[in-house]
Amino acid sequence: MILAINQPETRNTVLQCINAALGRKAKNLTILKVKELSSFTDYFIICSGTSDRQVKAIAGFIEETLKKSGIHLLGIEGKNSGNWILMDYGDVIIHIFYEPTREFYDIERLWSDAPRMIIEESVEKITSLDNGM
Repeated sequence: MILAINQPETRNTVLQCINAALGRKAKNLTILKVKELSSFTDYFIICSGTSDRQVKAIAGFIEETLKKSGIHLLGIEGKNSGNWILMDYGDVIIHIFYEPTREFYDIERLWSDAPRMIIEESVEKITSLDNGM
């Protein structure tokens, strides 16, 4: 059984972000449901690129894709460096890392109590989230 996110807008944002990241070959894509653990967002989407150029491309494609759907970015950090780009869409925050930077900060460990969904690298697109997400 697939459990839908309570807010259709949030579900739509999560799915669009994930699919845009997959469209630019993001690696190690993980979704954390932090809604019960955080007062500032409902979901973290964490992914990696193999170069600063790929990290920037993933971020740019996510922003472009969501903008076409009328979903606007509230804030962005790290866009120029390409080591760690944080994109804030309110209920969804995306962390896009250059892989060595991700290993160093290991933010998944900091949110280890959060329910998580890991997207296999062979997946090209998702249409729903796992139960409990």
